[in-house]
Formats: sequence, C-alpha cells, structure tokens
Amino acid sequence: MKHTVFVITILSLSLFFLGSKSMESPRRNATMMKQLIVKGLLESSTRLKPHEAQNYRKKALWVSWFSIIVTLALAVAAFTVSVMRYSASAFGFAFDAILDVLSSAIVLWRYSNAAAVHSAHREYIACVILGVIFLLSSVCIVVKAIHDLSTKLLPEVDDFLFSVSILSGILCSILAVLKFMLGKVLTSRALITDGFNSLVGGVMGFSILLSAEVFKHNSAVWYLDGSIGVLIGLTIFAYGVKLLIDMVPRVRQTRHYEMFE
Repeated sequence: MKHTVFVITILSLSLFFLGSKSMESPRRNATMMKQLIVKGLLESSTRLKPHEAQNYRKKALWVSWFSIIVTLALAVAAFTVSVMRYSASAFGFAFDAILDVLSSAIVLWRYSNAAAVHSAHREYIACVILGVIFLLSSVCIVVKAIHDLSTKLLPEVDDFLFSVSILSGILCSILAVLKFMLGKVLTSRALITDGFNSLVGGVMGFSILLSAEVFKHNSAVWYLDGSIGVLIGLTIFAYGVKLLIDMVPRVRQTRHYEMFE
C-alpha cells in the first residue's frame, strides 16, 4: 500500500511538473523575444544561419532597387495622368509611388550594412521614418481627394490612363508579394511595411480603372474616384500611426544596444 501511494505521488508530481513546463513555454518564448529586443537583435538571428541571412539581405536589396526604378517611372506617368485628367486616384497613386520610392530607399539603408542584418535598432529606426512619411503622404492624398470631391471633378479614361493603371496594378502587386515574403523570412517590419505600401499602390492602380468604368456606365457615381482616394489616405494614416506607436518605444529600448552580427 505504501509503495502504491509512493508511486501515485511520484506520478502526480511528474504530471504537475510537465504541466508547469508546458504552461511556461509561451512565457519563455515571450521572455526570449524581450531578451532579443534588449540585446538589439531581431528574431531572424535565431532562425537563419549567417550565410542564409546574407543571401536574403542581398535579395532584399535587389528587390528594393527594382522597386525604386519601377515606382519612380510609374510616379511620373501617374502625375502626368493626374494633371491631364484631374484624377484623385491617379494623384493618390503617384503620391503613393513616391512614398514607395522613399520607403524602398529606407529599406536599402536598412540592409546596406551586411553586419547589421539582424540589428533591431536599425530596423526600428527605419520603421519610425516610414511611419512619419506615411502620415505626411496620407494628409496630402486626403486633402487632394476632398478638394476634387468638393469641386465635383469627373473621372475620365483614355489609352494612356488605362496603360498606366494596368502596369501599376500588376507590378506593384508583384513587388508587394516579394517584399512580404522577404519580410517574413528576415522578420523585418520595415520590409513588410514597404510591401504594404506597394500593395496600396497596386490597389490604387486598379481603382483608377474601376472608378472610370463605373462612371462610364453610371454618371451619377462620379464621386467614386475621390472617395477611394480618401479611403486609401485614411488607411495609410492609420497604418502610420500604428507603426509609430509600436516602434518609438522599441527605438528607446534598443538605443544603447546597437549590436551587429
């Protein structure tokens, strides 16, 4: 009987110990993430081998350069369409394309130093700069769209506008997917934010076609172009605010720990 009680006691203690371990594992993961932040390292430092990290860093640089070239060309074309056709969506896309150029340039700076591929401090600084740019650009987009709504500017479409919209929608969507994939692997909020911006550019490109096509069949819906501009501007503003709220405290946490790989 004593042996039975002893065995049951041992089993009970073992189950309690295992249960405690399983409940502590999420806490340990959270603690590990806090330790990485304090040490100035991203989570990718525990996932990628040095040569893998450098390989993905180079891919991020190539994608950023390609994004700058493509979006700069699209920005010039979209600004031309905006001036010629008084399109709020075209202006919004052009402004977002300029934002995409700037955000890709920030990503270039973020990964320009091979030793800083896992640097949390460098990552968070890049995100704060992106957040500020998002806020400024969103204000400009919303003001322009509201002005066009108040003056009842009607959307128009031609072959040039159609070509720019199709190209921007397709290319920006492809860039967004590539940036999201690289951002996930490198655990980079800056790359993911850059991808979000490219996605917005793709949506804007297709929205120009949508608003023009809807207006063509129903002239009473003239306000769709400006409304989409307002919606996109507010979305960018909300994302920028969220980015600053998340990243400003982390910049402060890691300012004394710029430890590179």
